Amino acid sequence: MSTFESAVVWTALPYACFLLLVIGLVWRYRTDQFGWTSRSSQWNERAILRWASPLFHFGILFVAMGHFMGLVLPKSWTQALGVSEHVYHLVAVIPGTIAGVMTVVGLAGLLYRRIVIKSVRLATTRNDKVMYVLLLVPVLLGFAATVTTQLLGGAEGYDYRETISPWFRSIFLLNPQAHLMAEVPVVFKLHIVAGLLLFAIWPFTRLVHAVSAPVGYTTRPYVVYRSRTGATSTVAPRRGWQPVSTQGTGNSGADDLTPSHGA
Repeated sequence: MSTFESAVVWTALPYACFLLLVIGLVWRYRTDQFGWTSRSSQWNERAILRWASPLFHFGILFVAMGHFMGLVLPKSWTQALGVSEHVYHLVAVIPGTIAGVMTVVGLAGLLYRRIVIKSVRLATTRNDKVMYVLLLVPVLLGFAATVTTQLLGGAEGYDYRETISPWFRSIFLLNPQAHLMAEVPVVFKLHIVAGLLLFAIWPFTRLVHAVSAPVGYTTRPYVVYRSRTGATSTVAPRRGWQPVSTQGTGNSGADDLTPSHGA
C-alpha cells in the first residue's frame, strides 16, 4: 500500500467525511428546518412507489444493522458468547444477501420511476441526481462484495472483522490503523470510499430526513380542521327570509327576519 493511500484514503478521508457529516447536519438544522424533508413525490406516481419504497427502506435498514454488527462489535465479543466463525458467517451472509437484494430491487424501482415517469423526472433536481449516483454506487459495490467474497468466496468467505472492522473502530478512537487496509479486497475498498463520500454529501441532500425521528408526534396536540358554515353541506340553501331569534335581547316583539343565502 502506497503512502498516499495510507495517509489520504484510510486516514484523512474518513475524518473529512465524518466532519462534513456532523457540521452539515448542524448547519442544515439551524438554517433549513423547513427543507429537512424527503420532498415526497407520491402525488406524482403511486403504483411503483407503493412497492419500491418499502423494499428499499426496509432493505437498507437491515443492511445498516448488519454493518453495525460487523464493524462496531469486536470479533472477540461473539467468540466469548460461543458463536463460531462459521455460524457467524452464515448468520451474516444469508440475511445480508436477502437485505441486499431488497435494497437493490427497491432502489432500481425508485430510479426507474424517477427516470421514466415524466412528472417525477421533472421534479428531480440536479442535487437529487448527484445524490442518487452517490447512493447507487456504494449499494452496488456492497452487494457485489457480498456476493463475490462472502456468498461465492468459500465456506468462510472474507473475514473483514480482522481488517476492516478494527480499522473502522480505530478511526473513532483517534488512532487510525491504516495498515490494516493493505490486503483488503479491492471491491471492499471501493465500497468503503463510496460510502464515505455518501456520508459527506448526506446533510446537503434529501437523505437528511433519515436522521430524523418523529419523537414529538405522539404528544403533539391534535390538528383541528374547520370548515366555513355550509361549506360542506350537501343541501342547497333556502331562498327567502329566515327567522333570527332575539330572545334575551330585551326585544319584546316577534323574531326579526333576515334574508337567507341567495335572497
